[in-house]
Formats: sequence, structure tokens, C-alpha cells
Amino acid sequence: MRLSRIIMALTVGLAVVAVPTAAVAAQPQPTPSATATTDPPQPPPYPPAAASLTVNRPTIYLGEKVVLTGTGFGPNETVDIVVTVAPLAAPAGGQAPARRSDGSTVAMAPVAYQASAPLTFTARTDAQGRFTRTYTPSVTGLLTFTATGRESGRTASTQLRVLPKKQPLPVTGDSLGTPMKLGGGLVGAGAIMLLLTLAWRRRQRFGGAAH
Repeated sequence: MRLSRIIMALTVGLAVVAVPTAAVAAQPQPTPSATATTDPPQPPPYPPAAASLTVNRPTIYLGEKVVLTGTGFGPNETVDIVVTVAPLAAPAGGQAPARRSDGSTVAMAPVAYQASAPLTFTARTDAQGRFTRTYTPSVTGLLTFTATGRESGRTASTQLRVLPKKQPLPVTGDSLGTPMKLGGGLVGAGAIMLLLTLAWRRRQRFGGAAH
């Protein structure tokens, strides 16, 4: 009888202890915050710098060299450069005609430069996407250089004016005629003065003999 009471008391005690534990386990547990475990958003990557192409001299004469500089292309890539040629701009309207030394005008006919087929050459960039290239034009006109990277696809362009070679001023007939006329006049005047001097001396000589 006493043993059964002891067993009953132990059973009731275990039941009392188990009820709070089960109640705590049955309560919903808080879910972890999403912001606590995820990394902060990364800023978007910066866009690559635009490619550029420049020349060290905007205007040169035929036969001179120019240096092309490209930046902003892909690292260690081949860049194709295409050159197109267009005629130089015509003189502005109303420009005074050329004149000779005697004041007469010279008829000036416009010269048309035939645009040649596009020329191509290549350049190689360094690790920073930069290149320099020396180029000697073979035609006159307005040259447009267009550079395109084979891998990056980036492109840039620039222009160059190529003028005809400087020529010495031609010696025209009028330019020769004026000095020759002046020289001939001086020679003639000198001859007349010489004849007058000889005549005066002869007169003086014969006049002295008469006395």
C-alpha cells in the first residue's frame, strides 16, 4: 500500500515537471532576421571610360609625320584603324582674286582632290589600354581616323588636315619683265650720259684749239 503511494507520488511529480517543458517547446520560435545573415548590397560597377583618339598636330603638310594616341581601349588588344579621305574645304566666297605685280588678276580654278579608298593599319595597346602610332599620310585632304578594338569593341575617331607641300613662288613673265625694263632704262640713260660727256669734251678741245 505504501509502495503504491510512493509510485503514484513520483508519477504525479514527473507529470508536473514535464508540463512546463512541453509548453515552452510548443511555443513558436522567432525566425532569424534576413538582414542579420545577408551581406549588404554591393554598389554597381563603374562603367569603363570612353575610348579616345587624338593627333599631336591638327594640320600638317604632305610628307610630314603625325603621332596618333589612343586611350580607353581593352588591355593588350589589337586596334584596327581605318583612314578615310575627303577633299579640303573650298575657299570662302567673296575672297579677293590673286593679282600680278602689274595689278592684273589671275584666274584661279578650284582644285578637286580625288578621295582615295580607305586605308587601314593596326596598333597594339598596353596593359592600360593605351597605344601610340606614327603615321605618314600619302595624300592631301581631310583625313578621318577611326580606331576600333577587336576584343572590346570600343571605338574613337579624330581628324587631320593634310595640305600640299610648300612650293617656292613661281617666277612669272611679269616678274622678270619689270626688273629687265628697269635695267634697260638705266643702261640707256648711262649711254646717253656717256655720249653727252664725250661730246662736251670734244667741244671743249676744239674750242681751245681755235683760240
